Amino acid sequence: MTGRRKLSAYLALTKPRVIELLLVVTAPTMILAQNGLPDLWLLLATLIGGAMSAGSAGAFNCYIDRDIDRLMKRTQGRPLVTGELTDREALVFAYGLGVVSVAWLWLFTNWLAALLSLGAILLYVVFYSLILKRRTAQNIVWGGVAGCMPVLIGWAAVTGSLSWAPFILFLIIFLWTPPHYWPLSMKYKDDYAAAGVPMLAVVRGRAQVGLQVILYAWATVACSLLLIPVAGMGLAYTTVAMVTGIWFIAETHRLYSLTIRHRQVSPMRVFHGSIAYLSLLFLAVGIDPLLPF
Repeated sequence: MTGRRKLSAYLALTKPRVIELLLVVTAPTMILAQNGLPDLWLLLATLIGGAMSAGSAGAFNCYIDRDIDRLMKRTQGRPLVTGELTDREALVFAYGLGVVSVAWLWLFTNWLAALLSLGAILLYVVFYSLILKRRTAQNIVWGGVAGCMPVLIGWAAVTGSLSWAPFILFLIIFLWTPPHYWPLSMKYKDDYAAAGVPMLAVVRGRAQVGLQVILYAWATVACSLLLIPVAGMGLAYTTVAMVTGIWFIAETHRLYSLTIRHRQVSPMRVFHGSIAYLSLLFLAVGIDPLLPF
């Protein structure tokens, strides 16, 4: 195997698309915490540390799930399934990247951000991957806590403390995770069933998934509006939160309506739409403090 292919395999192990989404919420949070542009080196250091932390968690997850990844079509191209990396290589890489990420954040940001990063890794690896994922249909709900941690890390990196605003951002991502991930589980229901993973779409069916997606979408949008009084958000954020929130809720209702009428559904439309919603919402979080109104 060439060096480039090996490097590509290690990169795939970190789940880059997940890292991208986590960084999308981190930078705007830091701008809000600073109420303006933070020190650029601090911003870069936090994003690098956060990327390594998320990459470590992703690599651990690939190692833990290597047995079920072999059974699912969606994951059969992962490095431990294809044999591009050995189990030992993946485990050493995961531990090494995790240690470096915590040390990096401790050295270049502060101890609170570093400890929160360590907590995020442990939550994803132990709480979600080892305990919840194969045992309960609520796995992605509570396991999603790990994905909420970047906003706390970003806020702590800037302020050295936590307040109500980052916890509202945390709650937005927490409530957003089920309507983001459950449509994906609808599409790959057979994969999860074959692997013995009790996703909601496997144990309850499409109609129940559609209803739960609606409820969590409404809760997500309501929580996003809480940030307006708590963080003193302006017109830009308020407008984006309301417009994108209405659109996001409408998409989830459309999915449910098609499901209960036994029509052909496109759950990935909600999946991709949820990413656009969160990205636009956090873009507004980052832009709002920079505007004079």
